Order: sequence, then C-alpha cells, then structure tokens
Amino acid sequence: MMRILKRPSALILRRGVTTYQSTLGKKDSLFRVHPSVSQALAENKPVVALESTIITHGMPYPLNLRTAKEVEAIVRAEGATPATVAVIDGEVHVGLSSEELDHLAQCKSSLKVSRRDLPYVISKSLSGGTTVSATMIAAHRAGIPVFVTGGIGGVHRDGENSLDISADLTELGRTPIAVVSAGVKSILDIGRTLEFLETQGVCVATYGASNNFPAFFSPESGFTSAYHVCNPEEAAKLIASTLSLGLQSGVLLAVPIPEEHAAAGQQIEEAIQAALTEASDTGVTGRDVTPFILQNVNELTRGKSLQANIALIHNNAKVGSQIACALSKQMNEKTLKSKTHLPGKLSRDSESDIVVIGGINVDFIAKGKTKRLRFGQTNTGSVCQSFGGVGRNIADSLSRLGHRPLLISATGADSNSDAVFNYCKHMNTSGVARIEEQSTATYCAVITESGELSIGLGDMDVHQQITEQYVSQFEKSLSSATLVCLDGNIPVSTINYVCSVAKKHNINVWYEPTDIEKACKPFLSDAWKSLSYSSPNLAELCIMNKTLGVETPAELPSTLDEMLCIAVALSRPLLEHLHCLVVTLGANGVLLCGEHDAGTVNLKPKKQKRKGQLCALHYPTLTVTPEETMNVSGAGDSLAGALMAGILQGKDTDSCVRMGLHAARMSLASQHPIAPILTLDSVDPNKVQNQNWSQPVFMWIDSN
Repeated sequence: MMRILKRPSALILRRGVTTYQSTLGKKDSLFRVHPSVSQALAENKPVVALESTIITHGMPYPLNLRTAKEVEAIVRAEGATPATVAVIDGEVHVGLSSEELDHLAQCKSSLKVSRRDLPYVISKSLSGGTTVSATMIAAHRAGIPVFVTGGIGGVHRDGENSLDISADLTELGRTPIAVVSAGVKSILDIGRTLEFLETQGVCVATYGASNNFPAFFSPESGFTSAYHVCNPEEAAKLIASTLSLGLQSGVLLAVPIPEEHAAAGQQIEEAIQAALTEASDTGVTGRDVTPFILQNVNELTRGKSLQANIALIHNNAKVGSQIACALSKQMNEKTLKSKTHLPGKLSRDSESDIVVIGGINVDFIAKGKTKRLRFGQTNTGSVCQSFGGVGRNIADSLSRLGHRPLLISATGADSNSDAVFNYCKHMNTSGVARIEEQSTATYCAVITESGELSIGLGDMDVHQQITEQYVSQFEKSLSSATLVCLDGNIPVSTINYVCSVAKKHNINVWYEPTDIEKACKPFLSDAWKSLSYSSPNLAELCIMNKTLGVETPAELPSTLDEMLCIAVALSRPLLEHLHCLVVTLGANGVLLCGEHDAGTVNLKPKKQKRKGQLCALHYPTLTVTPEETMNVSGAGDSLAGALMAGILQGKDTDSCVRMGLHAARMSLASQHPIAPILTLDSVDPNKVQNQNWSQPVFMWIDSN
C-alpha cells in the first residue's frame, strides 16, 4: 500500500521552460508534418516527397491506393522516408498515415490542388490531391529537397497562342526542389517546355549516359537536356550545388523509361500520336484535349499505358530514393568534415567517469523592473548574457563539484561559440564540435520582476548535429564511464545508440527530458529500459507514461497531496526498469522514487537487477524570494548535476538531495544558469549555515 503524510508546502524550485521554435515546419498551423518525416528530417536522414493527384485523379480505386503504398514501400526499401503530400480538411499534410492514404484514395470529393488552389481549398477546409507545384511548395516548406513524380506538366501545343502553360514550370523556377520525373508526355510541346524551363533558370539534366530528354513513355523525345548525370552520387552533387548557391530555382532530373518497358512505351507513343490526330480532326480543344487523349490511348493500348505508367512511377521512386540517400550521405559527410575541435590538453577519448551528451546555448535573460510587462512597447529592465544549454549546464555543475565530465555537443563556428568556449575553459570541451555554416544555439528568456517566465524563444537547430555518427566516435569513453547523462535536445537515434552501448557495457544512464515535447524520446522504443535515472517534472512524467500506453490524468493536479499521489502512481511503471526517478514538483519540492534501502531511496549506481521494495521520499525546496530570483533557466540542471556529483562521490541519499537543492537555490539567485560560485563546500549540508531543513516525507510504493 502507498501511504502519504501531509506536510506544509514550501517555495521555489523551477526547472525547464517552454520555448517557441524559431522555424515553422511541423508547428505551422496550416502544415502538418508526419512524425516519421519530422524525425527523419531532424536526424538528417533522407526523405522523398511524393505527390497525391495520382491517388485522387490518376487511377481508379483500389488501384490508386495499392500503387501509392507500393511507391512508399519502394522508398523505404531504398533507405529513405516517404512523405506523400496532400490536403486533408484544409490542412497540408507532409507525410500520410495508412488511414489517411485509405481516406484519400476513396474520397470522391477530392479536388486537384495546384499552387493557385491552395488558398481556396484551405479556406474552405476541403481535401485534395496535390499537383507537382503544390507538392513542391509543401516539400520546400518542410525542408525536403527531393521530390518524385511520374511526369511534370509543360507548355501545351499551341501554347504560344493559348498561353496554356503548366504551373509546374513556374514553380520549378521559384522553388529550390529537385524534381525526379520521366520527363513530359509527348502530347505537350516538349521543345517549348524546355525553352520555358531555361527562361525560368531551371537546371535540366537527364539521368543516364546521354543527354536525350525522355518523353515519359519513350526514352527519347527528339530533344536534349543541357546536361546529364550518370548515377545517384552525381545527381546528389548537382542538387547540393544548387542548394549551396542559394538559388531560388529547382532542378529537373529526367529519368528515361527502363529498357524492359521501352517496347511498350513505343506502342503507347504511337497511340498518343493517333489520339492527337483524332483530337485535331474532331475539333477537341483546350482542357478537353488531355482527358480525351488519355482515354483513347488507354483503349488503343488495351490498358498497357496504365501498366507502363505504374512501372514508370515505381522506377522514378527507386531512382529518386537513391538520389535522396546519396544527397543525405554527402551532406552528412560535409558536416563531419567541417567540424573542428578546439585544441586542448585532453584527447578525444581521455578518461572520464562521466560523459554528458547534450546542448550548448548562449542565453539572453531579460528581467523587467515593473510588476507587469506590456507587450508591444519597450519595458524597462536589465538584460544579461549567459551560457546555458541543458547538457552544458549539467557538465558545468559537475565540473565545479569535483568532476571532469566529457561534454559531447555541437556549436556553430561563430562569435557566439568563441564566447562559449572562452567561458567554459574550466570544462572538458574536447567532445564539442564546431560546425561551419551553422549557428550556435541561442535562447532568449523574458522574466517578470517576480522571476516568472513571460516568454522564451529558442533557436536550437544545431543540436540535431549531435548525431549517432558523431557520438559513436567517443564509444571508448562511453563504454568506460560510470555514468552517462543525456539531455532531450539530442536526436532520437543518438539516444537509442547510447542506450544500446549502455546495455552492452552495463552503464548507468541519466536522462534529462528538458521539456514535454522531448520527454518521450527514449520511450518511443525499448531504449528507455536501458535508463537508470531520469529527472522529469510532473508534466514530463505524464508524457513518458502516455508514450508507453499508460493512462494519465487529463489535467495536472494543483494540491501537493494530489501531486504526490499522481507522481508516485506514474513512477511505478517506469521503475520496472529504471533504478530511480527524481520528480521535480516546482514550488512543491522534489520526489525521489526507487528501491528502498534502510529507510531511504537507494541512489547508488545499480550493478544488478533491483531486489528491494519500492518507496518514495518527498523533499521540500529551499526558500528563494522573488527579489532574489535572477535566472529561472538553470535550477533543474543545477539540481541534477549536484545529485549526480553526490551519487558518484558515494554520499548518502539525504546529502545528495540537499546538495542538489542548495545548487538549485544558488542558480536561481545567479545571473548564470550554473552559479559561478558553486563549489563542494557551498552545497555541503554540513557546512551551509542558517538552513532550517524540513524532514523528508517517506512513502511506500505498492509493488503489486
């Protein structure tokens, strides 16, 4: 049974802040990026965009659904992540779930959505399949550089008089996306199409050994591309050059029909020419020409045109995915080559009992001098620069408390990183990469006179460069460490890699969630079972459980007793594998949950599977007045760092927690996330004077 004793509440311990992303992407209200796509993009893995008019207007059901799923399967088989684009109920989706694909394939009211149609379809909350132009817009918005389709639109015959020119061509002239297609159909004016693309500044290259520009079903149209690329690597270099130059135009990569389908392609082309002649003879004009020809061609070829169409799309998906993978590899290799390390006394694999992997930020803290901040005008206050980032903060705290942790992180190669390294001279930063063409992470917090956070803004993109590939260079240090600390800013794949190393070498891992959006990362797989410690707040603890499918409360409790009940109940499932949970409760203190040992929670690094009964200890915080509060961004990190220091120094649980609470109090009263005056003596419970400690509240946790 679980027993909770009542005790008076106490004052301040804040940890973590909510930030607003500096970029759009998945947080944009009109654009929704599927989690698999956003994760792949964040981890610099290859993604291939796919259009959806082939689903809504290109084929009948269920052939359209089967083809769409086959194409996505081909992309995955080549090592990339598919991102089918469509508009569903007024929102542009980049990447569709299986259920959304099913819905789109059967939806009879779907519209054909080009650039011009996007505003209307969104304003009316309608659904539709995206054409080449609309798909390019969505892919570029999400940060996907490679897009695969069957064929693009072009200049229609007699287009010099009718001005019937596809929006695909102008989109290629203003959106930096690589479009992989089988060229354009011979029902169009291919010569004028290529001339128009040249005018738009679009680089056109044939994929293969020659410059012959394909005509969809035929490997040769009678026209040539300006250039050709022989393989995925050459194509990737062409795309990378376009992106590096900052050109606002795209690249068209024309893939000829495979040889095994060339014979059928020739038959189809002959049928197209016959249909064109019939259309001219019968007076079919304008928008009626294309459907008339396609229907006639399908009849003349007895369905072979549709089969060849599907084969072309399959081939384009394969080639496009190979190009996307080659591009991703080249960009990642370029990033690794551009990384430089500051010269230091310590080598990369210098021995350390602790390894910390996480973010480094330059923080700007603005504190108002009035009780209420007025938005839209200048407020009086003070602004100071400091150096933060969860990983950096914890490593800083440990460094000031008698340890020499190896910090693995990433910054830009800019003036902000110069300032960071100058400030962090007391730390082992030999594992920090400085990356060209990246900005050092920055964070700006505006707090009120009373110390409450008003708003926070963060630019943290560089944290995604702390990749599995980079961290694996330090495996020797990881495998020999007593404790490895991970912060939630690093990519999921990096977390999974470190957890696999920890499992192999029986290493204790501490996971610091950083915020509710990142708390779930280890729990997306079985990686969390390799964690030993974690320090979530109550909201983050809820997310962890929710990710595992455990029922959580709809709203967080407001009273201390309710908080303790919920925290204990939600800690129980995680303690099946974790050794200890440190649940921070803001102004209500800290709750330790773990194995019972002589009337307290056992914090010692685990060496074997837990045997004892579970219990919890609730500690109140140390009082900090609003006037004393200078910085709310580092208290939780100071607590975690000091707890780790005490654990590694073999101190008893009570001393470890009191060290952490003292460090947190010092952080709140400092302009810096980690107080520069932090030392072992300054947090030693036996040496700190004038502190009226409240006794912790002990609770049993039901093991059944």
